Amino acid sequence: MLDVLVIGSGGAGLTAAIEAKKNGAKVCVVSKTSPTSSQTCQAQGGINACLDENKDSIQNHINDTLKSAHNIGNKETIEIMCKNAKDIIEYLDNLAVSFSRDKNGKICQRKLGGTSNARACYSSDYTGLKILHTLFDTCLKEDIDFLEDYMLLNFIVKDKEAFGITVLNIKTTEVEQILAKKIIVATGGYCGIYAGFNTNSYATTGDGVAAALRAECELSNIEYIQFHPTALKKNKILISESARGEGGYLVTEDEKRFVDELKPRDEVARAIYEKIKDEQNIFLDLRHLGKKKILETMPQEYNLALQYTQLKLDEDLIPIIPVAHYSMGGIKTDKDCKTNIKNLYAVGECANNGVHGANRLGGNSLLEIIVFGKIAGKHASKNLEDIKIEDIKYSKYLEDKNYIEDLFNFPNKIDFYKQKELMGKLLYKKVGLFRTDEKLKIALKQLKQWTKEFKFMGIGDKSKIYNTNLKEFYEFKNMLEIAEIVAVVALERKESRGAHYRLDWKDEDKEFEKESLVTKTTNKINVEFV
Repeated sequence: MLDVLVIGSGGAGLTAAIEAKKNGAKVCVVSKTSPTSSQTCQAQGGINACLDENKDSIQNHINDTLKSAHNIGNKETIEIMCKNAKDIIEYLDNLAVSFSRDKNGKICQRKLGGTSNARACYSSDYTGLKILHTLFDTCLKEDIDFLEDYMLLNFIVKDKEAFGITVLNIKTTEVEQILAKKIIVATGGYCGIYAGFNTNSYATTGDGVAAALRAECELSNIEYIQFHPTALKKNKILISESARGEGGYLVTEDEKRFVDELKPRDEVARAIYEKIKDEQNIFLDLRHLGKKKILETMPQEYNLALQYTQLKLDEDLIPIIPVAHYSMGGIKTDKDCKTNIKNLYAVGECANNGVHGANRLGGNSLLEIIVFGKIAGKHASKNLEDIKIEDIKYSKYLEDKNYIEDLFNFPNKIDFYKQKELMGKLLYKKVGLFRTDEKLKIALKQLKQWTKEFKFMGIGDKSKIYNTNLKEFYEFKNMLEIAEIVAVVALERKESRGAHYRLDWKDEDKEFEKESLVTKTTNKINVEFV
């Protein structure tokens, strides 16, 4: 019997696993993919921390975060995050994360959008990747168990208490159950719903958030999607904020700048999209920085642009477009990462503890996952001796086993891959940077239609060995569920605040200076603002 089960092997999950193991718990990490391919890799620009009180202050960091959150951030969790930031950098440094350093050996810091000081510690433009690999190495040293290629299906819950999960063993197509005294959800965000218009990996499909919704977990601020200003226009690959942090310009075809590049991401992304709507092409201009600086501070961006566009950052203008990048909402938690379901915790991009509010401050995502990953691991490893779980096959396991078997018999009259592609386009246009009542209702009507048609979709691959067709079909099911929730809540929030911008309600409204809260019971979506 496991003490602590961690679902997801990104920075949040690995940090939680390390902390729980340190506290003596028997820990296992379940992952849909290989541990080092998580979305944490996409956090390239840096991790915020006030390291020198003579140049910056913790209070400045708190103030910047609160301002970016547009008055719906949770001050308590923001203060916890910012006050622990310096210790987190020391923790990562001691684990041997290879931060970039100046000539005096001090960790380098750069300024990111929306911040008042240069406080993002970085490892050139590989920051998230370096942190992730170091955390994984630490897990191996600590003999933490891993189960790869296991996809979360549902939580096993009774009387508002969780004590296990059902999973799809992707290698064998068998449904299994895994029981544990405490469960930490760290499955990442849900920007994958914007298929073809996001910077995320194909695996980022909101599985944990959808499963939590089905288990009657509360979701909050689900309507808040952050669009990153700079993705390569052709294939939507992220060009990190480090490019603008190091002094890059955003320019029109006549090479004129039109926005302060280091404004908050929501403002920069909207300014770019306004130009694109007027049929203008927008470019990232780094030529003035010179090849030496570019290769020192952003070698990954240089290689990505060269590989995917055959353009050179030091010689060419780079065509860019804003696309979905980060989900601010998710499973509602308190400051200890607890959900409204007993013994179920959530952390990272799948969770919402209020640190981001209506708009995430650049450089805070990596900080959040490490600070609260440690908190989740600490609290999940407490009082384990008091929990007793009966080792039997539970009804949820039998239900999911039958459901997966039934999916093989779906008629496959409609190609769900085509529907997923259409859904991405629909959401980008109707539930994207600029929203209106009319657009949201159109999106919602179509999403409901696809949900009705789901039973006429299906899989062409009927094999039982590594059936990725089946996995992707179930992912599409999760994406549909989350997309509908996003559209419903965006329709209900009749104001503009941070990343949620309504052309028909352009101002912030005191009436909506609250978090959205969503639950779903017997197919009914309940929305309130609290």
